[in-house]
Amino acid sequence: MALAARLWRFLPWGRRVFPGPWLSRGVAGSRGLCCTRRLRGFEVMGNLGAFKRSLLLSALPYLGFEAYQVFSQAAMVHASAKVFRVEEILEQADYLYESGETEKLYQLLTQYKESEDAELLWRLARASRDIAQLSGTSEEEKKLLIYEALEYAKRALEKNESSFAAHKWYAICISDVGDYEGIKAKIANAYIIKEHFEKAIELNPKDATSIHLMGIWCYTFAEMPWYQRRIAKVLFATPPSSTYEEALGYFHRAEQVDPNFYSKNLLLLGKTYLKLHNKKLAAFWLMKAKDYPAHTEEDKQRL
Repeated sequence: MALAARLWRFLPWGRRVFPGPWLSRGVAGSRGLCCTRRLRGFEVMGNLGAFKRSLLLSALPYLGFEAYQVFSQAAMVHASAKVFRVEEILEQADYLYESGETEKLYQLLTQYKESEDAELLWRLARASRDIAQLSGTSEEEKKLLIYEALEYAKRALEKNESSFAAHKWYAICISDVGDYEGIKAKIANAYIIKEHFEKAIELNPKDATSIHLMGIWCYTFAEMPWYQRRIAKVLFATPPSSTYEEALGYFHRAEQVDPNFYSKNLLLLGKTYLKLHNKKLAAFWLMKAKDYPAHTEEDKQRL
């Protein structure tokens, strides 16, 4: 009824464009008087078919606007519900991750593997990799999971290049894949890995993990065996390189951002000091790593 009333106001006579069926009509006379007569229906409307077409054409713009409003409101409600649903899933995922429920987390997130949300996708990449690291995972399953994780991380980065976590996990997953693709691919990927770790740090300087991983990159190339260096020089004009001092700088920076955040950072501080022949500081950090409470499978394996 409300729509009908608004439609009536929209039509010409609803806005009083016509004075109505009673019209004044002048008649020639010496005094210029006029008389009135009531017009017949066909005189008001003219041709009935034309009138119907005119009525329809007049109503269409209004009805179209009404439909647009209805559909727009429905789309907004749907979008809001979708955002709320994603946020709810992310909360569950983060709770499971913090609780060390690796398998439950993976089962939760794989339900949404077709998602277009970068936050879901990089978490799924991380969960896939964590499953791959479990001691009960076979070598064949591990390889499949590593490549699966890379695909999720790649999609996350495609969906949101401003996500520091997408850059971080993409770099981690490329590094993991290198273990299956040979020394040439591993060295070639090193440039890409460094680029994405640096981008992650740029986007979020307070993420200790990204800083720590950049330290690992430096440590890895600082201790590269001589034969791998020779291969790298043959394959690349300027092969990647770094020093233990650079690695130490990143490990300390990560510790400053978030003290005791990760047992491996403590361990690598100790190992790097050993490489630099500082036994006193090496012992200090290695002891801290030993006393670190085991929260994850990786922590347990490190003890």
